[in-house]
Amino acid sequence: MAFTKEADFEAALIKILSEKGWSKEVLHNYTEQQLIDNWADILYDNNMGIDRLNGHRLTSGEMQQIIEQIGALRTPNRLNGFINGNHVTITRDNTEDTLHFGKEISLKIYDRREIAAGQSRYQIAQQPKFPTKSKMLNDRRGDLMLLINGMPVIHIELKKSGVPVSQACNQIEKYAQEGIFTGLFSLVQIFVAMNPEETVYFANPGPDGTFNLNYQFHWANFDNEPINDWKRIASDFLSIPMAHMLIGFYTVADDSDGVLKVMRSYQYYAASAISDEVSKTRWDAATQRGGYVWHTTGSGKTMTSFKSAQLIAASKDADKVIFLMDRIELGTQSLKEYRNFANDNEDVQATENTGVLITKLKSTDPADTLIVTSIQKMSNIKDEAGGRLKAVDLEIMNSKRIVFIVDECHRSTFGDMLLTIKHTFPRALFFGFTGTPIQEENQKKMSTTTTVFGNELHRYSIADGIRDKNVLGFDPYKVLTYKDKDLREAVALEKTKADTVREALSDPKKSEIFYKFMALPMAGWIDDSGNYCKGIEDYLPNSQYETEEHKGLVIDDILENWVTLSHCGKFHAILATGSIPEAIEYYQLLEKKAPHLKVTALFDPNIDNDGGAKWKEDGLSEIIQDYNDRYGQDFTIPTFAKMKKDIAAHLAHKKPYERIEHSPELEIDLLIVVDQMLTGFDSKWINTLYLDKMLQYENIIQAFSRTNRLFGPDKPFGTIKYYRRPHTMEKNIEAAVKLYSGDRPFGLFVQRLDKNLEKLNDVYTEIKDLFEQAGVDSFRQLPEDVTERKKFANLFKEFNEYLEAAKTQGFIWTQDSYDFTDTETGRAFSVHMEMDERTYKVLALRYKELFSKGEDGDVEDVPYDIVGYLTTIDTEKIDTDYMNSRFVKYLKLFRLGNASDEVLQQAEDELHKTFATLSQEE
Repeated sequence: MAFTKEADFEAALIKILSEKGWSKEVLHNYTEQQLIDNWADILYDNNMGIDRLNGHRLTSGEMQQIIEQIGALRTPNRLNGFINGNHVTITRDNTEDTLHFGKEISLKIYDRREIAAGQSRYQIAQQPKFPTKSKMLNDRRGDLMLLINGMPVIHIELKKSGVPVSQACNQIEKYAQEGIFTGLFSLVQIFVAMNPEETVYFANPGPDGTFNLNYQFHWANFDNEPINDWKRIASDFLSIPMAHMLIGFYTVADDSDGVLKVMRSYQYYAASAISDEVSKTRWDAATQRGGYVWHTTGSGKTMTSFKSAQLIAASKDADKVIFLMDRIELGTQSLKEYRNFANDNEDVQATENTGVLITKLKSTDPADTLIVTSIQKMSNIKDEAGGRLKAVDLEIMNSKRIVFIVDECHRSTFGDMLLTIKHTFPRALFFGFTGTPIQEENQKKMSTTTTVFGNELHRYSIADGIRDKNVLGFDPYKVLTYKDKDLREAVALEKTKADTVREALSDPKKSEIFYKFMALPMAGWIDDSGNYCKGIEDYLPNSQYETEEHKGLVIDDILENWVTLSHCGKFHAILATGSIPEAIEYYQLLEKKAPHLKVTALFDPNIDNDGGAKWKEDGLSEIIQDYNDRYGQDFTIPTFAKMKKDIAAHLAHKKPYERIEHSPELEIDLLIVVDQMLTGFDSKWINTLYLDKMLQYENIIQAFSRTNRLFGPDKPFGTIKYYRRPHTMEKNIEAAVKLYSGDRPFGLFVQRLDKNLEKLNDVYTEIKDLFEQAGVDSFRQLPEDVTERKKFANLFKEFNEYLEAAKTQGFIWTQDSYDFTDTETGRAFSVHMEMDERTYKVLALRYKELFSKGEDGDVEDVPYDIVGYLTTIDTEKIDTDYMNSRFVKYLKLFRLGNASDEVLQQAEDELHKTFATLSQEE
């Protein structure tokens, strides 16, 4: 249903909301003071007992105490704790309350467990009045606010049909910049931007935060299909009990960055599914297999697993919830994250050793409900049971309802440690989280994730994540360090036992073998009978890729593209190698070839008593010493684990390196690894992975995903370059994508430079035709027709998406022609750019002018999908020198007097074209 008037849409939405749990008595045009008075009435109704308000209403001074507490907390992140903290404390100044006058009392404000029950009140405020900070601005009116127990926690901004939802987002951002969401309105936790055809929601970033397009989400159904119809949004997402749960359970106050988070729909479904499984568990059945959640890497599994545990703990359906990590350093990382997610009244317990773990498992203290530990410590309990641990202690632990949540459960849950834990705790319930579940195709020890954990509870594949723009796609490149012909010939000669081609061809038997291998594909394949057939790369020894020649060519490729791919050092990269000796060799070669790059390496620091121990120890000592010298540290081989944490903090720009991008000398450009950091490590600052090792299935997706965290326009995708047995790796990548994209690989791999350049030309031609058909030459002004302006807005947005991708792939404005070779046919071709930078900046200026200003300085509603960052493109330097030169040329010709009318007209036309570089006002 289309709405030509916003007021009609607003009325229709209120009608449905009032049928879905919200009060039918709508608060019309309330001021902030009226809303405070309304809150005071609800507080009185919920706290009138003798031990609280004692039948005497709150005074304005007492309400001011509460407002001052809100003002002191200031940010939505901290106010989330206030809202979900259940109570607020005031000092009574109502003289009529003689029992409590001058004393502190605690008032109940909200109980997230009282969903559509108890004392919960749900109200709609229509067109609330917002005071602005500046006297120069008129007061504002919002569209709708949803109040729970009198507190405005959800703000909805509406637009009529045909006006993009981005305009509602812009309206919210403008209100925030004007200081509207302060005082009582700083309690707003979630913003919702709606038109009848689309809805996005996002957490309030607060007065110090920024509005990021990447964190505006669409609600979806269980199968991850986006829901945009306004009626379904009202019924499924904004209804009670969902809205109540969204505020109480599905927002996360993250102390690591001080930013409030709201969960995406797939996180909600997963956490709910686990909580539901626990609630219906028959603990004496000892089923153990609770199920697993398949959520792609980068989709926020840590937050989802924490919320699952929080829901279980709040429901009291289990006595202990244990986050089980397969690596000690990941346990430390997760402990920190879980503690950042926890509310002020929640504790997340660490376990320094197995003894402490046993104590917390036996404990009846509610503070010991949530525990983070490693699979190693947990499996050691069995050894304790055979020694110091008393049978009664084991009995006490096994009498409890224990839930295990296993992170990255694809990795080491197929070993003996998990079996030991299952035997030690036969009544426990196990849930797994993974972005790459082990399936039939890549099963381990004849087992899959399903056989270990049970049924899949929810799926959000990498294809879903890329479609929803929750993670980035990949741009993989197969880089040959040897010519295919040379490798084929070398293998063919080796198989014919000949030294030269001439020798091989001179013998008929050898000749037959030689041509057989010369005709072999480079990569192996599966024949119709299901048998594996070797390709040329299968015959190559590993030593082929361990030579200094190969490593030198890899380094040359890295250095050749370093400035472009790293955006002049803004982003970091990982180089993954096949072995520790190779990692050390790469480190030493890079130190020689590229001393300007800040390089370090990470691998298992344990020194074995084998032949290479001394060489490894020397290499490791060199790497650590260089790191200490560069960054002013004092790490040693025994403290290498701490150095790893320091490296991870550098690459992720986390404490104590939160603002490291402003100090490039402290950054790490390139990290060399063998296996470490290729799973479980997240940093949006990593955009490139160089692979000189062989990977398969889950390991490919995990490694690639180190590059796919959202950042912004500068990072349109993660770049992957692979060098070792590249044709075989290409096949491995295809198999991994098929297995983990849910057979929906669309969008997983981005377009190459040639396609992006062709698209740039195509879109530019569309823009040019649009302006010319509107009677506008040289892009000197916007078309008059609104539909044409809307078309231009969409085309320019599309153009910039291709432009950002092309820039990362090597496009520069100063080069107007690019040569390519078709990988399938070998045909050479060129792409010539139809547009230069000056024309682009003219179009950017026209795009900015789509923001028309009203008489009061407000941006009017326009049906254009405007992207904020595009309006910040620097158009100030649109070559004023060029404009002046055209003007000087025209004046000279005019003053000479002997120039022909044709030459003079041509000069005048050139001058007029430069006027397009001015804004309409200029």
